[in-house]
Amino acid sequence: MFHLITANPEITIAQQTDMLLQAIVKEADLITPDGIGIVIASKRKGDPISERVTGYDLLLRLLERGNEQGWSFYFLGTDEETNLKAVEEMRSRYPNVVVAGRHNGFFSEDKEKLILNEIQQSKPDVLIIAMGAPYTDKWIYKNKRKLDGVKVVFGVGGSLDVIAGKVKPTPPVWKTLNLEWLHRLLTVPVAKGQKSRWRRQSALPKFFYRAIIKK
Repeated sequence: MFHLITANPEITIAQQTDMLLQAIVKEADLITPDGIGIVIASKRKGDPISERVTGYDLLLRLLERGNEQGWSFYFLGTDEETNLKAVEEMRSRYPNVVVAGRHNGFFSEDKEKLILNEIQQSKPDVLIIAMGAPYTDKWIYKNKRKLDGVKVVFGVGGSLDVIAGKVKPTPPVWKTLNLEWLHRLLTVPVAKGQKSRWRRQSALPKFFYRAIIKK
């Protein structure tokens, strides 16, 4: 199983004090820079990264390629209504993609066993998880041995919410100005049980100081 992590400043700061998350990041097969802060910091450190790669953009590219190749996907996460709408939308846009299965991100321990069994039986080429960071990557790490049949797995944050139409995509001008994070902060509602987006974004000044000013 190939575990991909899309790292943003929040994950970067959290893994400095969360030893489990630090181990997960070190063992990941590939880490992509999901955030303009990561790109800026890389330039300051003398090892520049050319551009950021968001989980949403990566998901769309994989779906496009999967539509050409007939890849299978399993979608796990977000609420039931949003998950269902997102999968229906992807089936419409990418008719040759095989939906190996889907389930919302709210389940009991007993239900989790059934979900893992379904994933083992269906052996999707790509397992997409939308249960929030860093919980998604910790869940993947915890169930690593039970996901052997999966080829690629990674978290996509709120990407399914965007595809389902629950959240509006970031306008191009915000992306051009590298202010996608600010657009989400101002417009995206916080799911029940999750931290306030303002609290989550408190990692940004810490990251800016440690990675860019302090190097």
